[in-house]
Amino acid sequence: MVTHAFINGAAHPIEGADELEVRDPGDGSLVGTIPEAGTRGIDAAVEAARAAFPAWWATPAGERGKLVAKVADAIEAATDELAPMLTAEQGKPLRESRLELHRCVETLRHYAGLSLNIRGTSVSDLDTGTRGMTLSRPLGVVGAIVPWNFPTTLLANKLGPAFVTGNTVVAKPDETTPFVTLRLAEIAHAAGLPAGVFNVVPGSGEVTGQALASHPDVRKIAFTGSTPVGKHIMRTAADHLKRVTLELGGSDPLIILDDADVDAAISAASMGRFFNCGQACLAIKRVYADASIAEQVAQGIAEKAGRLTLGHGTTKGTQLGPLHSQEGRATIAKQLEDAVASGGEVLAGGGVPEGEVYDRGWFHEPTVVWNPSHDSAVSVDETFGPLLPVWPVDGLDDAIARANASPFGLGSSVWTNDLGRAMAAAERIDAGYTWVNSRTKVYDELPFGGLKESGYGKEHGEEALRYYTEVKSVVFRS
Repeated sequence: MVTHAFINGAAHPIEGADELEVRDPGDGSLVGTIPEAGTRGIDAAVEAARAAFPAWWATPAGERGKLVAKVADAIEAATDELAPMLTAEQGKPLRESRLELHRCVETLRHYAGLSLNIRGTSVSDLDTGTRGMTLSRPLGVVGAIVPWNFPTTLLANKLGPAFVTGNTVVAKPDETTPFVTLRLAEIAHAAGLPAGVFNVVPGSGEVTGQALASHPDVRKIAFTGSTPVGKHIMRTAADHLKRVTLELGGSDPLIILDDADVDAAISAASMGRFFNCGQACLAIKRVYADASIAEQVAQGIAEKAGRLTLGHGTTKGTQLGPLHSQEGRATIAKQLEDAVASGGEVLAGGGVPEGEVYDRGWFHEPTVVWNPSHDSAVSVDETFGPLLPVWPVDGLDDAIARANASPFGLGSSVWTNDLGRAMAAAERIDAGYTWVNSRTKVYDELPFGGLKESGYGKEHGEEALRYYTEVKSVVFRS
């Protein structure tokens, strides 16, 4: 494993830096140590990215796309090496690590394919003998700050559009999941990405992340993480008028109406809640089912939760790994306690599993709670773990009102066989993404970004390219 910063195409030791421990969430064992790169590491990485920028911008967009495609191919070829590394530092089962890496590759290939679609416009006859045009220019050095829950896919969401539009990148992975990101940088460089185009600087958010967000030569911060940190980054970026895209927290509602395919909706709710141990911004976090079917829905999800196999990510047959940290598990336990105290009934799970295999890791049973108070923590706050509340509602209007009674607006789902009600829900739910009769899969072809306190700007889709470019107007007079 690379155990130093990766700057200008090579490992870059940070002399005298504090060492941060990375531990396996499944058993507490030491995966490795990584330096707190801090201001010195960020300064070196930004300088390398600045130096690489002119040549990278001058590279034709199609050639940049070909290089990004080569990087994607190289990552795909290294999946057998990368998946165990991802599982060791993040905790997710090996199957989910492979799925994550597959999505990383898909996203990079998607943007490689869009590289020839970066174009401006032409406006004739502005005045007599006068023509106008617009040019699309890269921003320069982009800072990418990536969380621990999906370290490779959430990085690819930023690398793909940044690279094909001609920007260079300094990435800061979460201090608990640095190794797979550092290895990706090595692989990208070996695949032909020029030195300095992709730099990785490990460290904590408070020290290294702050140094990146406040650096005057970084023209944009692309951040995925919590809403409070996103707000802080936005305030920090304002000092130098940096561009930002912020993909923040969510409390995604799933609405099941009385004419829905209930079994399919139950399966979607279970998968959408418990994948990655519920640690996803777009996880299903609240279920509102018509009162006529609500108990059936709650019991069905509880039965599925009870059949999930918990275990270490490398153990064959594991379907649900540990939470990523002790703090994360403690938060889930506190939210569950509050839900029960408010009147909720636990239908499945409800605590820490017993047994030697679970004693050293941060495991929590997949838990379903019926009808807690609507002002309980599981209704108001983001629930980042395997805990799902289910409420009965009185039809579509009640469901939408409950869904919108949240400061968040990231994703949402509705299950109904009535097209009119489906369209009404899609239009009225306060969310940047709505799935109708579908599992919560994000598509590279569609823009993704939250409303309200769930974010600012868009990732995915052709729209993401706009957040990595400046538009310049030019006037020609003959």
